[in-house]
Amino acid sequence: MAKGTAGKATKEEKKAAKQAARTQRRERWSQIWQAFQMQRKEDKLLLPLMIGVIVATALVFLVVGLLIGQSWFLVPIGVLLGAALAMLVFGRRVQNNVYAKADGQPGAAGWALDNMRGQWRVTQAVAGTTQLDVVHRVIGRPGVVLVAEGAAHRTKNLLAQEKKKISRVAGQVPIYELTVGNEEGDVPLSKLQRHMTKLPRNIDRDQMETLEKRLAAIAGRGGPAMPKGPLPKGAQMKGMQRTVRRR
Repeated sequence: MAKGTAGKATKEEKKAAKQAARTQRRERWSQIWQAFQMQRKEDKLLLPLMIGVIVATALVFLVVGLLIGQSWFLVPIGVLLGAALAMLVFGRRVQNNVYAKADGQPGAAGWALDNMRGQWRVTQAVAGTTQLDVVHRVIGRPGVVLVAEGAAHRTKNLLAQEKKKISRVAGQVPIYELTVGNEEGDVPLSKLQRHMTKLPRNIDRDQMETLEKRLAAIAGRGGPAMPKGPLPKGAQMKGMQRTVRRR
């Protein structure tokens, strides 16, 4: 009997798995390189900052190494740590650039919500107007979060109507309301994900699933069609951002 039929991978399967892993690594590094080239053209400080972080970290380890007589051992560690910190700087500046371009574009808040990590159930445009003012519904550990984007005088009524509809089935589950924008009391787009993660945890996963089923049962046709992203190249930048975060 062949090993593959006994539940073990054959040599061919192992070879194919290794080849797939190598291909995935090459694609990942290719995406990182493309993101770096794009960011470097727009951000003249990127390269000096990354080099500066590597040099500064290496110098710190060099000084410590000279003091304890272990410079030959600590300097390579300092270079590697500096490279890791430089990648963090790169990732942060790419992220800031993406948010800066997306800010104010229709659908930007929904795009940011869809890219959140963790147990979040995002339903875009549960209510909206023909002017692309919309309310997105998010179910998470805090409860229900209604996120509005658009003109405040129009989204105010949308939020009130959606909250009233949800409260009929939410019971004691908290319902939060927030508006994405740059006016007083708004949550800036770049801080939306951080703001969401700082909300208190009020319900567990089972309650989330129960609530999601109840809301799905009363859901109507939803709001107006939303653009696929805040920018024509939003999907491409999103993929690069995720790739950077994996490193």
